[in-house]
Amino acid sequence: MTDAKSSGGGSTFTVVVAALANLGIAVAKAVAGLISGSSAMLSEAAHSVADTVTEVLLLTALKRSEKPADEDHPLGYGPERYVWALLASVATFVGGAVFSIYDGVHTLLAGEDLGSPLLSYLVLVVAFLLEGFSLRTGLKQVRGEAGRLGAPARHYFRRTPDTAVKAVVMEDSAALVGLLLAAGGLLGGQLTGSGVWDGIASLLIGVLLVYVAWVLGRSNAQLLIGRPVSAPMREGIRQELLSVPHVISVLELTTLIQGPDETLVAAKVDFLDTVSAEQVESASELAERRLRERYASIKRVYLDPTSGREQRRRIRAAGDDPTAVPGEGDGERGP
Repeated sequence: MTDAKSSGGGSTFTVVVAALANLGIAVAKAVAGLISGSSAMLSEAAHSVADTVTEVLLLTALKRSEKPADEDHPLGYGPERYVWALLASVATFVGGAVFSIYDGVHTLLAGEDLGSPLLSYLVLVVAFLLEGFSLRTGLKQVRGEAGRLGAPARHYFRRTPDTAVKAVVMEDSAALVGLLLAAGGLLGGQLTGSGVWDGIASLLIGVLLVYVAWVLGRSNAQLLIGRPVSAPMREGIRQELLSVPHVISVLELTTLIQGPDETLVAAKVDFLDTVSAEQVESASELAERRLRERYASIKRVYLDPTSGREQRRRIRAAGDDPTAVPGEGDGERGP
């Protein structure tokens, strides 16, 4: 995995490119929508405004999450990016989806007077090129990060804790689809002389933005609540701990994603009863070093030496199967 600095820099560049593209596109769409009278164009203008606000919030998230840990926040500010990213998904919903749906319903009920669509078509073409460039930048980062992790790009995109890049890619993809819908609405109105097609296009743009806002909101909420690393990475952490001398088993393993390049690991570890306190300390230091070397995203490791026999007694007292202890017996190298 890339280090936090390089990953954060790539995310910032991706978001800045998207913000600049959307700001210019929003103004052009608004002008074209007012001249042509197209509700779909005005919905697309609201879409681009919402995207611009989203990118500003994402930039705020990236900058504030980079603050180092201090006395008041001993685990750092990494999760703060998910607070701002969650607000960005709300901005997408309120600023884009609600307006688009309202404008579509209003057009279907009240109708609209269509003006010349020429300027709107021109703006749509330019916007498509700019949004395509912004999407290309986001996809390039996704493929690069996935390649460094040795994971399929689609899987990385679905599970990445870097929700800033995820937001840019999803919003730019939605923008391209929205542009096609707006063009279809304009063309339908031009061919039939009815504003119904434009209203339908506006409604579809609104539904599309509701979906994007829901996906991004859910992703950020999961990370704010606390999401563990993937199952393969958890298994890798467990095996790495078991490879350390004097470790019998990993009784409990807790992982927590605190940022795109920041993971916390806490584990209850059963050591051989015959080892000294000094050997336990050395083994713990070795375990932390190995985990950091294998997974660059792991920044904090907390190991709690715990007697496996005591835990088995507690399980028996509770009437459970003692063999159900997570990791019990895995990789045992002692009595």
